[in-house]
Amino acid sequence: MGKGWGVTVPPPSSEPTEGSVSENAMPRPQKTTRVAGTRRSFFKWAGLAGAGGIAVVTGAGILRSKPASQASAPDVTLPPPTETLPGKPITFTEPSGLGVDGLSPFITPNDSFFRIDTAFYPPNVNLDTWRLQINGLVDTPLEFSYDELLALPQVEVPLTIACVSNGVGGDLIGTAVWQGIPLGSLLERAGVQSAGDQIVGRSLDGFTAGFPTAAVFDGRTALLALGMNGEPLPPDHGFPARLVIEGLYGYVSATKWLSTIELTGWDTYNGYWIPLGWSKEGPVKIESRIDVPKSSGSLRSGTIPIAGVAWAPAGVARVEVQIDDGPWTDAELGPAVSDGTWRQWVHPWEAAAGAHRIRVRATDNGGQTQTSDEAPVAPDGATGWHTRRVTVSA
Repeated sequence: MGKGWGVTVPPPSSEPTEGSVSENAMPRPQKTTRVAGTRRSFFKWAGLAGAGGIAVVTGAGILRSKPASQASAPDVTLPPPTETLPGKPITFTEPSGLGVDGLSPFITPNDSFFRIDTAFYPPNVNLDTWRLQINGLVDTPLEFSYDELLALPQVEVPLTIACVSNGVGGDLIGTAVWQGIPLGSLLERAGVQSAGDQIVGRSLDGFTAGFPTAAVFDGRTALLALGMNGEPLPPDHGFPARLVIEGLYGYVSATKWLSTIELTGWDTYNGYWIPLGWSKEGPVKIESRIDVPKSSGSLRSGTIPIAGVAWAPAGVARVEVQIDDGPWTDAELGPAVSDGTWRQWVHPWEAAAGAHRIRVRATDNGGQTQTSDEAPVAPDGATGWHTRRVTVSA
């Protein structure tokens, strides 16, 4: 690591941008038989992680036509987290990570984090009257004010979330340091009944999403999130509270502007997108993306860095790059923060003049390699190898 590649390239054309993307624009598929951290704690993560990359979450939408929200940031002070996960020292050889210009930063800033939801504008929330309810198939229904949630022990954890509408090589994915309350601790207080094998998040805007209750208790990150990158949740990203669940696409898990957490039976309720033809289960796929070089732009022969990010629910163990029809070659990997976050990667390419095809694939910690089979985003996430075609001049 630490090559400090000096090649200057423009930022990815698919760099996540702040904006509003209507989930109602998500195409209907064809029918087929891991707390609010302080600003200082956030910059600790950002400095450690350095520059570069994308545990994965939000809904599904493809348009960027609506104006950005004009809602102001909430005037709230978050308490320091009581624990930082994964809770082990993280060592990087240099603050800039792999040091490749144009590589996605490991931590995605709030103002460039992708937004996918069903609201034209974030709901206006009166914290004096807002309450979070936990009800349904529980022994003891619970209700919390915002101040009561702030008073509970909180953790902070870096986690990558992705949208099911993220096509191969797309930008509907990002990594943030999320702060909040472990969802399992809240459900243990409520007492989940045996029939409550689905958790349904209900939003103030009417959106609903459901995922297996088992996902909260199997060791993955599952948060009632109150903070994002050292600040209270921005209005566009779910203030005052949202759900963040590792390894699941957001259309089944990432409810923003949360009002209710309801325990139901798996077969007794379907979230917003399921009747529209999307899969009821939404595990994130193994994927990788080439950030640099771009398909367009001027490249000259010589050593050129090929770099990007890769992610997988089981964590990324290997990334390989192929030039034209040559052999697959291992890329250098950035540090592994946790299985729930993406990894940066870089491969030095001795580029000769001419037209070339670059492809990338990832392998997870369980030995499963990203499939080459091409599939669209519907009904449960795109697959295939990201490919770039570039022209190199002498």
